Amino acid sequence: MSVQVEKLEKNMAKLTIEVSAEELEKALQDAYLKNKNKISVPGFRKGKVPRQMIEKMYGAEIFYEDAANALIPDAYDKAVEECGEDIVSSPVVDVTQIEKGKPFIFTAEVALKPEVKLGKYKGVKVEKADTAVTDEEVDAEINKERENNARSIEVTDRPVKDGDATIIDFEGFVDGVAFEGGKGENYPLTIGSGAFIPGFEAQLVGAEIGKEVEVNVTFPEDYQAEELKGKAAVFKCTVNEIKEKELPELDDEFASEVSEFETLEEYKADVRAKLSEKKEKEAKDAKEAAVIEAIVNDSDMEIPEAMLTTQQKQMVDEFAQRLQMQGLSLEQYFQFTGATYDKMIEQVRPQAEKRIKSRLVLEAVVAKEKIEASEEDYEEEIKAMAEVYQMEVDKVKEMLPEKSVIQIKEDIAVKKAAEFVVNNAKEK
Repeated sequence: MSVQVEKLEKNMAKLTIEVSAEELEKALQDAYLKNKNKISVPGFRKGKVPRQMIEKMYGAEIFYEDAANALIPDAYDKAVEECGEDIVSSPVVDVTQIEKGKPFIFTAEVALKPEVKLGKYKGVKVEKADTAVTDEEVDAEINKERENNARSIEVTDRPVKDGDATIIDFEGFVDGVAFEGGKGENYPLTIGSGAFIPGFEAQLVGAEIGKEVEVNVTFPEDYQAEELKGKAAVFKCTVNEIKEKELPELDDEFASEVSEFETLEEYKADVRAKLSEKKEKEAKDAKEAAVIEAIVNDSDMEIPEAMLTTQQKQMVDEFAQRLQMQGLSLEQYFQFTGATYDKMIEQVRPQAEKRIKSRLVLEAVVAKEKIEASEEDYEEEIKAMAEVYQMEVDKVKEMLPEKSVIQIKEDIAVKKAAEFVVNNAKEK
């Protein structure tokens, strides 16, 4: 096997890869053995037809596709290793020669890692985040817990007010004519939830149980039903039931029920401590993001489109994997949301570009500062992986190919570079 590299514009390259005629012949024979039981030739039992006979009847190219598909992955991997280029995209492959008795030749167009002209990365100035926890924030957090523990009480002695959980009957009319899908019976509706057309819920405030009220609304211009877009409608509504939330008293008893603490003061102190911890983490993450963004903005690099496309596909694949862990396929997600693969690819593009540029500048910092992953760093990472996968550390090491080891050490170095630029940043 041999490989030639042709550098193209915008950090692209074309690899021309040649596989020997002998290797092609072996792949063709393997393709024949794989497919011979599927091919019928008059006068021969299936699986007993000589290869020469099949090629005579159907043409030698009958086995070309399977042979090419078998040869390309391994040949491409070897070519990447041999050429020594830092390739950062999936290849676009084109077969240029496949013929019995001749070398197999194909090209692979790829993106090369772009050169980064690193800007200022030491002493970057960023805004200091406010991590102080206010009494209002503590109260809001505790009120969330009160809402979670609220009782639902049926109300019969007053009309509807904002926040009530109601059960209603309704029927909608446009120009005096009832429209399809505009009728509901014993429908649950929380007033103020925004579940219905804008203006609908607010007009039910003051409605009494059992008394019909008219609600006048206008359907939004972007409403899903084409025939109702922008149309004025009247809904005849009857409230059947009203329920309101009764929040638990804010006292020691409440604290002991929702936490491990016996008093309200202890519970409040714990809520404050947890909010403080959360804010500190958020501030740390925000500082890192701001520092890296500032370095990216002060640096110069040309991102190949193929590199960006590869990153976009990777991000969608990662999302699909997370869905799978929840028992949902990407196709099901598209059905539920009305999204498409192409829309999602386009949607993640800004984040993909940000991720690429952040990684590139941090790798540039790694090179500039000669940052390396120590053996201790590597051991800690392997230990963490072993805990996640519930495996012995030695087993994890055994399973990791050399490429993965290199990748892990590179990732560690990048993390250390992120810590380096953050530690050297200045807060204003």
